[in-house]
Amino acid sequence: MHLAVLLWGFTGVLGRAISLDAPVLVWYRMLLTSVFMAVILIYRKEWVKPGPRDIRKLALVGCLMGLHWVAFYGAIKFANISIALVCLSTASIFTSLLDPYVNKGRHDLKEILLGSLAIAGVYLIYRFQQFYGLGIAFGITAAILSSVFTVLNKKIANKYPARTMVFYEMATGWLFISLLMPVLYYYVPQTKFLPNSSNIVSAGWLHNDWLWLVILSLCCTVWAQSLALNALKKLTSFTATLSVNLEPIYGILLAFLFYNENREIIFNKGTEDLNWGFLSGMGLILLSVALQMLQLLKPRIAVFGYVKEKGGIQP
Repeated sequence: MHLAVLLWGFTGVLGRAISLDAPVLVWYRMLLTSVFMAVILIYRKEWVKPGPRDIRKLALVGCLMGLHWVAFYGAIKFANISIALVCLSTASIFTSLLDPYVNKGRHDLKEILLGSLAIAGVYLIYRFQQFYGLGIAFGITAAILSSVFTVLNKKIANKYPARTMVFYEMATGWLFISLLMPVLYYYVPQTKFLPNSSNIVSAGWLHNDWLWLVILSLCCTVWAQSLALNALKKLTSFTATLSVNLEPIYGILLAFLFYNENREIIFNKGTEDLNWGFLSGMGLILLSVALQMLQLLKPRIAVFGYVKEKGGIQP
């Protein structure tokens, strides 16, 4: 499970490494992932055809997932990995607030208070990092979209194998993004479509978009999903959910390691002025997530986390 979460954490690093704009990056990621998943389903003879009504539901989730990824990678492009992941970590709070509306449940006062704590953390980050304002907006949008498709996926997650769901969601999401591409090129005609293809046997491999796109789709999506599903067979629900919620921590540490973002954010892009606003905001968000996880210690509300509901798909 931790290997799967670590692979999910790499998605932010790869998103920054790939030179493509967010919508084009997502277009390639969903295309490659659906192709890889189709090959696996055919090879393993696990192909299952959902009913027409369920296909429409999976298509809706796929469209929302595509928009979620566009917003997530947009947050990375307009801010950086750390801010994108900190904002995305509020998704579990939004999910807990949204789920009662969809599944006819009751709101929990504790969850509302935790949500307020997370929102206060985001405000502190924005208040003291206003030059990242657009990136923060994209990050919160990604978190809200993530909570929406998580709740919708929850209603259909037990009807079909996870790989089947992933294929249909990726394929329909790719079609949806394809329909939006003309709009992108109308407003931003200079958008690059073809990935960089530097020689992978020379020093240019670091700038080879095709290499990172394949790793992003095959390792961080398909392989990570398989690892997570196998781990779920032997883990308790609390352990699984806690492990998945460590993803922002892993992603931020990887961003610090590969891009030195600890100085870029905490020390105001290289100056020696410690940014207590960012540290305080991140602390409040992580505290809200930790307190929410403590609630899962109670057996009466222990449930499988994002892995089960999203079919193993993370940012």
